[in-house]
Amino acid sequence: MKKAASIFLLLFVAYFSYAQQNYSTRNRTAIKYFVEGNHNLDNLAYDEAIANLRKAIEADAQFAEAHALLADIMRQRRFDPLSVIDEYKKVLAINPDFNRAIYINLAELEVGQAKYQEALQYLEKYLTYPGIQPKDKLRAEKLIKDCRFSINALSRPVAFNPINVGKAINTPADEYSPVITADEKTIIFTRQINANEDFYQSNKIDTNWQKASYLSERINTPNFNEGSESISPDGKYLFFTGCNRPDGMGRCDIYVVLKKGNDWDKPFNLGAPINTSGWESQPSISSDGRTLYFVSNRAGGYGGYDIWKSTLTNKGWGTPENLGPTVNTPYNEQSPFIHPDDSTLYFCSDGWPGMGGQDLFVSRLDNNGKWQEPENLGYPINSNGNETGLSLTARGDFAFFSSNKLNGAGGFDIYSFKMPPNFKPKPVTYVKGIVFDAKNKKPLESQVEIIALRDSKPVYQNYSSETDGDFLATLTSDKNYGLNISRKGYLFYSENFSLVGYKSDKPFNIQVPLQPIEIGSKVILKNIFFDTNKYDLKPESRGELQEMVNFLAYNPTVKVEISGHTDNVGNDALNQTLSENRAKSVYQFLISSKVDASRLEYKGYGKTQPVATNESEEGRSQNRRTEFKIIGK
Repeated sequence: MKKAASIFLLLFVAYFSYAQQNYSTRNRTAIKYFVEGNHNLDNLAYDEAIANLRKAIEADAQFAEAHALLADIMRQRRFDPLSVIDEYKKVLAINPDFNRAIYINLAELEVGQAKYQEALQYLEKYLTYPGIQPKDKLRAEKLIKDCRFSINALSRPVAFNPINVGKAINTPADEYSPVITADEKTIIFTRQINANEDFYQSNKIDTNWQKASYLSERINTPNFNEGSESISPDGKYLFFTGCNRPDGMGRCDIYVVLKKGNDWDKPFNLGAPINTSGWESQPSISSDGRTLYFVSNRAGGYGGYDIWKSTLTNKGWGTPENLGPTVNTPYNEQSPFIHPDDSTLYFCSDGWPGMGGQDLFVSRLDNNGKWQEPENLGYPINSNGNETGLSLTARGDFAFFSSNKLNGAGGFDIYSFKMPPNFKPKPVTYVKGIVFDAKNKKPLESQVEIIALRDSKPVYQNYSSETDGDFLATLTSDKNYGLNISRKGYLFYSENFSLVGYKSDKPFNIQVPLQPIEIGSKVILKNIFFDTNKYDLKPESRGELQEMVNFLAYNPTVKVEISGHTDNVGNDALNQTLSENRAKSVYQFLISSKVDASRLEYKGYGKTQPVATNESEEGRSQNRRTEFKIIGK
């Protein structure tokens, strides 16, 4: 109330002092109502002020001061924008140079009505006046960029056909902030009922979403709001915003909760340094679970709300870093969504050139790990209103968002649309597996690691589910990957995926039977690599070799034989020597990694132990392998 009174007091001083010297009317009745209207503002009696100003205008329709003050009040009180525009235009018709502020006020209103050409003319006129304050000049120049972008965007619309996701999810209440798992089988969203925000979820059977259900009483609360969530690609971790909770550090904090079976565990406040006494919200977790993007108004930013990130280390979440001026502006950036390719970021902003209000943007990481200047998603994805809260499928072909402007079930509804090709992220697929005991078929909680073979950098580190042994990891399509699954008391599992040039969106589904450690049991080391007819270990083998070192450390009494095998192509004696030298290379690496030599043997078998036919290239490829076998425990 005090703020509103101050605004109108300033308006009153400006207009009244001007009027005392030279009113635009000599009509005493008009002046009388104008003065009474100003007195009404002193008492915050806005309706009475408006009534008296209208009487002043009725007494003299050419009373510029009355039109101007009436327009300002209507604008601050959020009257119909068209009626405010009409009042301001009447001032300019009486006196085009009455007050330069009218031009920028009109421009903002015209942008809100998507009348960009008209707004541009007002802004250009505004900037012709001398003595404009730097902050006002910057605002006008920003609006000019908006207008020019919008005029161009309207002439080049992008494909946009939003589809309501259906009554199973949308209701007469508000539904928004949708996120979806990588396999596109589960969607989690926020529903607001009687000012209370809670999470709901729906599962997809075949192609149909099932009726949404309350997510969990362990997450949702009757007295606090939960919203702005991010789900890990495998659906196991939910990061979300909780406001004013008893364990909070500020007005809104970021929490994480782990799925346990069919329910969720107790939410955990991420604490410092992510949460502060300020406002932290709208988390988005990377596909490897090690980088958290979020929004904060903490000190050190570029504007009101900025996008920050924190990286998980061995000591916990690291000190948050601002994404910098190629993403953040002096205005507001919000609703970050990092795609599972971990290099494409979607967010909303009212600082970058747009259609008015908040628009949706995409920024991409370059080869040096720097975020590039954002690209507006264009019209009609963006409009002269506010667009927020976009998320995408892992495949990147469909986006989900909420809107109250598309004739839905009521209020905000959730929609999906096909993402235009030039705004898509990098192609991503996923590997989904189930780990179980090879003998009794019981699910096993096991450590799962996927590494990029080129640099042996982990891209996924997690555990398969304790209850059903499943895991899911997303993979971008421009790398080769090695997969290792391990559990104490079992042989580890080795596999690799070549996704260089991979075009299909078909995921990898695998069954992983872990073998208990028994004498005679074997593992094929699928991520040990040599050049043709050579026995020097290639750099891509480092991850698998380290896995062997770890296995022997976890099982200190185990003894193994490392064996090399070839196909039947070429000279038998040369193949025998090659297989033995390759086994010896692995043996020597383990020795150099401080594995006791008494626990190791190596042997070459040449072509004598094929596991597939030698009549095809695929079969011969399987026969060229390195194995280890348990020979003591």
